[in-house]
Amino acid sequence: MTRKERVMEIPGKVALYCPLIDVKGTVGMLVSVSDHGYYHVEVPIKGRTHVMLLPIAHTALYFADPEPEAEEGFEIER
Repeated sequence: MTRKERVMEIPGKVALYCPLIDVKGTVGMLVSVSDHGYYHVEVPIKGRTHVMLLPIAHTALYFADPEPEAEEGFEIER
């Protein structure tokens, strides 16, 4: 599977950055990406799960779990 063929696995554990609500590096679960322009994320706060709807235009996120290491002798087509 080439990089272009990869599909984002949702739900997935992500780290969030959203200056609108002063979120920096908070870990949550990306549940969905809306056609209306927001991420649906569930975030644990004080032992409870809270739903956050974050605007895509003002939010950066990355998957908290790194990609698996490539096997020796295996090349990724770029």
